[in-house]
Amino acid sequence: MAKKLTKEEKLQIIQNDFKLFAKNFIKIIDNNGDTVPFVLNPEQEKYINEMGKYNIILKGRQIGFTTLSLAYMLYSACTKPDTNYIIMTHHASVSKSLFVKLKKMYKNLPHGKYNLFPKALLNNRDELYLENGSRIIIATAQGEDAISGNTFQFIHLSEMAKYPNDVQEEIIATCIPALAKNESSMIWIESTAFGFNTFQEMFMKAYRDRESVWKAFFFSWLAEAYTKQFKHTFDEAEAWWKAKNNGRRMTYDDLEHDEKILRDKYGATYRQLMFRRYYVETNSLEKFRREFPTTPDEAFQESTKSVFDIAKVIEKIQYAIPPIETKDVYDELPDVLKQYVNKNLFIYHLPKPKTKYYVGVDVASGQGGDYSTMSIFDEEGQQVASFYANDIAVYKFAEIVDALGKFYNYAFICVERNSYGLPLLERLRKDYGYLNLLKQKVFDQKGKRKMQLGFQTTNTTKPIIINDMKEMFELGMINIECVRTLEEMKIYQEDAKGRTNAKKGVKNHDDLVIAVAMAVQAMKQGKYYVEI
Repeated sequence: MAKKLTKEEKLQIIQNDFKLFAKNFIKIIDNNGDTVPFVLNPEQEKYINEMGKYNIILKGRQIGFTTLSLAYMLYSACTKPDTNYIIMTHHASVSKSLFVKLKKMYKNLPHGKYNLFPKALLNNRDELYLENGSRIIIATAQGEDAISGNTFQFIHLSEMAKYPNDVQEEIIATCIPALAKNESSMIWIESTAFGFNTFQEMFMKAYRDRESVWKAFFFSWLAEAYTKQFKHTFDEAEAWWKAKNNGRRMTYDDLEHDEKILRDKYGATYRQLMFRRYYVETNSLEKFRREFPTTPDEAFQESTKSVFDIAKVIEKIQYAIPPIETKDVYDELPDVLKQYVNKNLFIYHLPKPKTKYYVGVDVASGQGGDYSTMSIFDEEGQQVASFYANDIAVYKFAEIVDALGKFYNYAFICVERNSYGLPLLERLRKDYGYLNLLKQKVFDQKGKRKMQLGFQTTNTTKPIIINDMKEMFELGMINIECVRTLEEMKIYQEDAKGRTNAKKGVKNHDDLVIAVAMAVQAMKQGKYYVEI
């Protein structure tokens, strides 16, 4: 017969288990306005079981992660003496509201029943300081710097996507060194989608890149938590539907095309679909997708309008193939390229004999900022390789372009003829004797037609080449595999004056888009000045 635990032993177990601590000691206000024990919903429990040191969460509205964070901070502050905690929000009023919620959790702890909870020595609008030396503070992204100079056991950046764009990256850079150097310290970043910014960039990189130090979590509107937390609204939606349809529930025959996809592909229930229809009727489909996304791409899709068809870009991202593993291409490549494999150079298909290849090149200074990029396609429009780096000097990039071009059967190369493209073209022709380069017909000052190396982009030609690329991509005449290129295409916009660029991007990069556009021009010319 198992030994019966003493009261002290039970308390010790609870102290060492956050989920038990929350259930037994922490009270929250539920959606009905009742004070109830904090029992984690399935998504909260999944997160607690799987979280790491650096966590980034994209979610729908009101799934309970802010409440979870407050409870976890309170639990940790009570059970880990001399530790510091900070939660940062996007607005002072939100910060105030959350801190009121935290202090209510603390007040509702069973202080008189158990001698487990340290007394509050300081309890004001910005700080809760406990007698065990632990401290929880609240801050606002636009306020004073509350992170630098401190060491925190747990940092939570709430609704980070709504922080001003110009401070998001700086806050992340400040948080990393401020994190306590022990195995249980952690950062939580959580937000709903709100445009293309540092949060979006960080989340998508973590979501798609297994090597990212950040661990990505996504919780869609189909999460189980919504079934219970939105029960009243779900009941309203069902009653609304029945009132419009002679008292019957929704069936498969009632579904529109996008609803059938949600039902067949994502397992949405009819009750969830009635809720979705109800919400869309009272708001809009675009707002629903932003507030209650089905996929990460859908969450960010509604935040901007791109030159390219975002739905097609997102679909392509889902089916893009990964680059070939380093071990499978390393011995095939020229020595000069080996150091860049799967860091800057991504090979999707190796060259085939007697096949023509077309390359687009956009050149930058190599001093940070803009990227020097290459995009390579075969004669059928299949992308076979991409390259990008912002720390390679022009003379070194010329060596890479030469090596990659010759590796792909002496490919036909179109270089954007900008201030850095000109010296690259000169090196390709004079230093490396590269002959298979695109030439553009222009008129000189005397009105005589001449041929010049490279493609000159102007306010007139740039919209043309972007539209050529748009047409070939959206009609399926080129197949892009590089996810970074596709991400740039999602944020590539046209302004009121008809100028195109990645104006919504964090660093406004469109270098890979330009490389593809150059490759499209090479394919349109379809020339090859060498025998293969």
